[in-house]
Amino acid sequence: MTKIVAIGALAALAIGCGSAGGGTATGLHGYVKRGPTMPVCRVGVPCTAPAKGVKLRFSRAGSVVATATTNDRGWYRVVLRAGRYTVGINAAKGTAFGPRTTTVQSGKMKRRDFLIDTGIR
Repeated sequence: MTKIVAIGALAALAIGCGSAGGGTATGLHGYVKRGPTMPVCRVGVPCTAPAKGVKLRFSRAGSVVATATTNDRGWYRVVLRAGRYTVGINAAKGTAFGPRTTTVQSGKMKRRDFLIDTGIR
């Protein structure tokens, strides 16, 4: 009976480790902010804010291959294959946004933050 319990415990452990060690996702995560949020920025007063509900579009060879929408705090996460991507957003034409390109490395979730320039001066 003890052998059966031990074998069952080892089997459960092996199955659990297999799913936990299933590899690292490849893609990007990060923070999107907008700013400046006021005409005159002052020391000690934040001049940027989280960009809530912004849809990021990740393209390769002119085709959108994935999208991610920022949460209420401006954070996003997207799983992508390794390679170079052009990044766009759902904003009015001419809105300054950057960086516009990024590279994803195989087996890594890389942090890539973006800034939306509000144009306030």
